[in-house]
Amino acid sequence: MDENTLAQVRGKKIGFVFQTFNLMPSLTALENVTLPMIFQGKKESERKEKGKQLLERVNLHNRMNHKPNELSGGERQRVAIARALVNDPEVILADEPTGALDSKTGKTIMELFTELHTKDKRTIVMVTHEDDIAAYAKRKVYIKDGRVVKI
Repeated sequence: MDENTLAQVRGKKIGFVFQTFNLMPSLTALENVTLPMIFQGKKESERKEKGKQLLERVNLHNRMNHKPNELSGGERQRVAIARALVNDPEVILADEPTGALDSKTGKTIMELFTELHTKDKRTIVMVTHEDDIAAYAKRKVYIKDGRVVKI
């Protein structure tokens, strides 16, 4: 595949949740969530509707017009998760999605991931160093120094 085709596949089939959120500071929560839809050629009305639905799903409907610096760490992570879901990906890749969060908020995020897997049938591949977070996984792969050491 050429680069454009690869970008389209990644944008449609894979949702990314970054440890550091990677939200655009000048955009609202709603605008951050809907940004990936622009690259998939979706109309503004469709983007707004889907973004509002996802922000409601992650319990942030009342914060959709706030910019990232006006949100807590947990709220930013939920915006990042909503953004990862906006193009209905089959696979979600999450890099330390609870690393910057307190334990209560981390539990909330993991409950959301569990729901995404069980109800929405999403495949979630998550990297974590936290045993209590890894305990949510049905399957674990342990990697040390770049090598698989246990499955």
